[in-house]
Amino acid sequence: MTEEKKMTTENPVPEATGEEKTESQKTEETGHVEHEEDHKSSMHRKSKKDKSQEMIHELETKIADFSDRHLRLQAEFDNFRKRTLKEKAELIKSGGEHVLVNMLPVIDDFDRALEAMKEVPDDDPAKIGFQLIYNKFKEFLKKNHVKEIEAVSQPFDVDLHEAITKIPAPSEELKGKVVDVILKGYLLNDKVIRFAKVVIGE
Repeated sequence: MTEEKKMTTENPVPEATGEEKTESQKTEETGHVEHEEDHKSSMHRKSKKDKSQEMIHELETKIADFSDRHLRLQAEFDNFRKRTLKEKAELIKSGGEHVLVNMLPVIDDFDRALEAMKEVPDDDPAKIGFQLIYNKFKEFLKKNHVKEIEAVSQPFDVDLHEAITKIPAPSEELKGKVVDVILKGYLLNDKVIRFAKVVIGE
């Protein structure tokens, strides 16, 4: 009996303490640590994904803005080009208007001279030469798109005619119409460059 107690004293059986852990406890703690690490890793991946989405959204916004600016600039340039072409066409169309308008009094003088030469024989050399020059002037005006405004016997038109006076109409049909032309009017490409000065029947 004494020997048994002695052996027990010499080789005591270790008792479980709070610091010592069972295998199941260790496994549970290890799983908990791994779960936390997985959670942190998942949060990190999610954070990176959110940043990537933000960057993509920002880039898409910038691309849309650049595209809108490009379309606006293209539209503005297209309008500018059309406006420039229109102005250029109008300039070409009526660029010589000032010169042509200043030539009209010369045509008026030719008309008066030919009216005064009615009694001169048509085979008169002077009249023939005069008529030739006059015809060349008329042809020049025609080539430059200048044409005479029709007036005699036409209804009075404020867009083409300028009334100088009114007289009793020679006939019922000429009431409200042009009965005489004091000064011829002219159009340049359908634009009035000089109104016809007329007498109206009433």
